Amino acid sequence: MTDLPTRRSRRLAEVSQAREAAAGPPTVAIDLRAPAPVPEIVTGRRRDRDLPAEDRTRVMGILNVTPDSFSDGGLHQAYDQAVEHARALVEAGADIVDVGGESTRPGAERVPVEVEQERVLPVVQQLVAEGIAVSVDTMNAATAERAVDLGAAIVNDVSGGLADPHMADVVKDTGAGFVVMHWRGHSDRMFRNAEYAHAVDEVRREVEMRVAELIVLGVREEQIVIDPGLGFAKQGVQNWEILAGYERFASIGLPVLVAASRKRFLDGVGSAAGAPPKDRDLATAAISLLSAERGAWGVRVHDPAPTRAVLDVWDAWRAARS
Repeated sequence: MTDLPTRRSRRLAEVSQAREAAAGPPTVAIDLRAPAPVPEIVTGRRRDRDLPAEDRTRVMGILNVTPDSFSDGGLHQAYDQAVEHARALVEAGADIVDVGGESTRPGAERVPVEVEQERVLPVVQQLVAEGIAVSVDTMNAATAERAVDLGAAIVNDVSGGLADPHMADVVKDTGAGFVVMHWRGHSDRMFRNAEYAHAVDEVRREVEMRVAELIVLGVREEQIVIDPGLGFAKQGVQNWEILAGYERFASIGLPVLVAASRKRFLDGVGSAAGAPPKDRDLATAAISLLSAERGAWGVRVHDPAPTRAVLDVWDAWRAARS
């Protein structure tokens, strides 16, 4: 794949050239450029609908280009398989394809950033070329920057920018949408931190504090979507408490992404206990419907078809009431 320069490397080259050309003493440069626009898929109208986007819940289809993701690891690792699956996700009703090259399943270890980029960047480039709205699922600022340079509209960071101190700068400079998830540590140790006196209040407070930190760092409020982090540093019933407390997260005043798809806390709910994760898609669709009813910005799912079906029913129901 073409080794495209990053936005940061281009900026450093510009600064170097400016210094070489300067004849007099150094001056303070003030950047008067307008901030990069936030992509429409985050704030604007849905591509395939006429109603304002804030009235419709987006479906984010999951594309794991990994060998070890908990539900579909290895199924779409090859480039051709990944691109074909992305097309199938869109055909099934996904508005956004979320491309990830590093598993965040419980116990997963980190992978080198070079490996992550080899997995995701060619896929991002191809999907963008086909007109598909792309989100990149990464905790690495370098990967996020390269993906946005290739046309990704959203950075979906399960650490909310905590894993890489440069992530906030990348999001600020590029104008990309930024999904900020509640996070208490990497997957290999997150369950050690699943201690809460009151899960909803503590998670809400930590999400709100992280958003405030990002805004201080220059990320604009309109770029941010929050995710309460179902399954991350949360055990069993704590996830149901988070879902039941959805309105507490919505009261922060930012769009909310609900990412419950096929997660372990759904085992035995709507399907047999111990069944494969893919058998949890109906339970996932039910959560998608309940989330949409409460005004969720989006839902992140492995199989968009059942979720798209229930959301279309919800849309028709609402249209008849208006």
